[in-house]
Amino acid sequence: MDMKNLAYLSVIIITVIIALIYGQSLLVPFILGLLLWFIIHEFKAFLNKIPFIGKYFPSWVTTLFSSLFLIGLLALIVEILIININNLSQSYESYEMNITYILADINQHYNLNIIDSVNEYIREINVSNMLTILIGSLSNLMSNVFIILLYAVFVLLEETYFADKMKQMFVGEQHYERFNAITSKIEDSIANYLKLKTFVSLLTGVLSYLALLFIGVDAPGFWAFLIFILNFIPTIGSLVATLFPAVFCILQFGEFSHGLLVFAIVGSVQLVVGNFVEPRVMGSSMNISPLVTIAALSFWGLIWGITGMILSVPITVVMIIIMSQFEKTRNIAVLLSEKGEIDSKVV
Repeated sequence: MDMKNLAYLSVIIITVIIALIYGQSLLVPFILGLLLWFIIHEFKAFLNKIPFIGKYFPSWVTTLFSSLFLIGLLALIVEILIININNLSQSYESYEMNITYILADINQHYNLNIIDSVNEYIREINVSNMLTILIGSLSNLMSNVFIILLYAVFVLLEETYFADKMKQMFVGEQHYERFNAITSKIEDSIANYLKLKTFVSLLTGVLSYLALLFIGVDAPGFWAFLIFILNFIPTIGSLVATLFPAVFCILQFGEFSHGLLVFAIVGSVQLVVGNFVEPRVMGSSMNISPLVTIAALSFWGLIWGITGMILSVPITVVMIIIMSQFEKTRNIAVLLSEKGEIDSKVV
């Protein structure tokens, strides 16, 4: 690559990154709208496989039912989360008092006078404010729900004539077939990832819920849902999902034993599911290098925060599939893949 092409490439990359940063408020809802449409599309396909539904119900009925069912499910989940967070915020005074008990216990057992030195920092730990921030985040998400739903609805409407438009756009039948093969491969890969990752995360969340309920942690449903969501973040998600309920348990009970118990049990669940169940279920279907996974996680997390971390793997998968179809970018796709094996002959 000569200096001129390298300069062009650098300008393009910088421009794209700037557009991703400053266009976050537009791009993230649109991508989430596409994701919601995709989930509705897959759920509709599942319903159509049922003989009775696929035979007697028209397509628009299954689409409407799938949309209303998933939207209702999301609304129910958000409502339950808000109730749990409100219940936690009402008990914040007892949690703050337990911080003092914890410091006194450390001072008594280890003869360390750390209360005065850390008291200034402890005062800054306001559980109520932390929970208020969580409620604010959920409220902010709900404020964007309308835009996300709007995007999903218009994509559903566009779906009816999308194939005909694509046929008109491509000059030859071969080009359309190639485009259709690429989009089908992307759809299959994303659908496979979402199904398997949802199953693994749901299994982790349910087992963690049972453990937290047995230990007596407040709002176990909230922490189980948090574990479920964080498990979609590669590598660090499971660690953070284990630390959060463990630290909270220490604040709730005012002692380290319960927190260590939560960390041990929930950590064991994460370890078993992450190292034994998930590899058997997922296999190498995503075909992404572990180093690239970490790099993508860091990049999209820096650009789009938590949402970017959750979307980092699907976005990278789409990039690898698309780049593998063009000669000039095929080597990049090989570099990003897990073992250097890519399927570039989709037609």
